[in-house]
Amino acid sequence: MKITVIGTGYVGLVSGTCFSEFGFHVTCVDKDTKKIERLQQGEIPIYEPGLDDLVHRNVAAKRLNFTSEITDVVKDADAVFIAVGTPERRGDGHADLSYVYAAAKEIAPHLHGYTLVVTKSTVPVGTGREVEGIIRQTNPDADFDVASNPEFLREGSAITDFMRPDRVVVGAEGSRAQAMMKALYRPLFLLETPILFTNLETSELIKYAANAFLAVKISFINQMADLCEKIGADVHDVAKGMGLDKRIGSKFLHPGPGYGGSCFPKDTQALVRTASQFGAPVSIVEDVVRYNATRKQSMGKRIIAAAGGEVSGKTIAILGLAFKPETDDMRDSPVLDIIPQLLDQKAKIKAYDPAAMAQAAPLLPDEVEYCDRAETAITGADIVVIVTEWNEFRAISPISLADKMSGRLIVDLRNIYDPDAIVEAGLNLVNIGRMKPSTYN
Repeated sequence: MKITVIGTGYVGLVSGTCFSEFGFHVTCVDKDTKKIERLQQGEIPIYEPGLDDLVHRNVAAKRLNFTSEITDVVKDADAVFIAVGTPERRGDGHADLSYVYAAAKEIAPHLHGYTLVVTKSTVPVGTGREVEGIIRQTNPDADFDVASNPEFLREGSAITDFMRPDRVVVGAEGSRAQAMMKALYRPLFLLETPILFTNLETSELIKYAANAFLAVKISFINQMADLCEKIGADVHDVAKGMGLDKRIGSKFLHPGPGYGGSCFPKDTQALVRTASQFGAPVSIVEDVVRYNATRKQSMGKRIIAAAGGEVSGKTIAILGLAFKPETDDMRDSPVLDIIPQLLDQKAKIKAYDPAAMAQAAPLLPDEVEYCDRAETAITGADIVVIVTEWNEFRAISPISLADKMSGRLIVDLRNIYDPDAIVEAGLNLVNIGRMKPSTYN
């Protein structure tokens, strides 16, 4: 069986590579010729643990190829996956489906024999039907079905999520389409992975509903953290007490500066717009969207307040720029709100991230000084702020922080440090949801 994947972004590259690891012949297509040239030379354009080894192994085995020419690879394909971007549309919050529809129109003339066209991109309800209509209008003689197969890949653990997922969701209504999707995911059947077959609309909604629910969960524990700070409770104990209830579970109950990344911000917005369009508003999600934006903006104010209301002339070390560890993704990262606020107050910013500095530089003001190591950023800093919970930051001892800093304030927005150890090192700590504001300094 031959697979063609349209798009070599995060979803397309990971999915195509993992399908080749299953043993299928996969060709990934992208109009960005420079990206294709880099991939052909063995350069991986995104940071994802384990992906480079997997790409190199399957290219060497001649199961994985990259091209910018679409004609032959679509003609020869048994299945074509559309995995192009669906960013938030500027101005109204809807998902921008122009890339999806353009891909459908482009592949349509080249379909030959029975072909399954699969939307892998995250798309609103009704997109699969629209893709089907575009293809039929462009090529009335094409023999094809359209299926929906949303991805549930977490940045930083995408390989494991594809190879050993919690479940696979497939919107496929014809017997041929279902049979082909079963064949594609046969290795997971052998692992007894739950595979849920639905109609197109249900499959498309599952993806948005899942991400929105997780965003609600994150925002809920962040609001509990705010309450804990007021009453002297510990949000980690609250989260543990909640998470031990099997109906709730412990995942995504970790307080922080607000969610970001490629999925939750745009998917919650898109769900809100879709629900409103169909006259069934999801007010809970609407509130979460507003709250998360406010929370990220409030983190800069939290840092300034912890410094006594004045950061002018102070050197602040920002540890972590990506929205989460094990990725270089800067989309909707909290630092995009935090750093400009601190610079506006005349602070000096020294920043370090193990993977995301190249991606961060075009998005942040030029005044930011990027450091080669965490220790370089910390040395001489008046304030150290933890924004992303990379493991290497956890390994920095409080004694080392105290020795290298000029000041004594640690603002831990991820609660990676033991408060007692920080205090024993002679440092002052501001964290999330663990103590009353009056005890910060």
